[in-house]
Amino acid sequence: MGIRKKAKNIGEIAEGKAKETIAKAVGNESLERKGKVEKTKGKVKQAVEKGKDRFRH
Repeated sequence: MGIRKKAKNIGEIAEGKAKETIAKAVGNESLERKGKVEKTKGKVKQAVEKGKDRFRH
């Protein structure tokens, strides 16, 4: 996996987690859902990239 894609995916996971945490503190359910979706999306992308790496070697 390219370091650039890995960093981007990790950033997306962190951003989603931050949104989720802030939304819980404020009580904003919509933002909390968006944070969860963003975090999950980053994790899925990360898993796909790891799968690609396994087939390359």
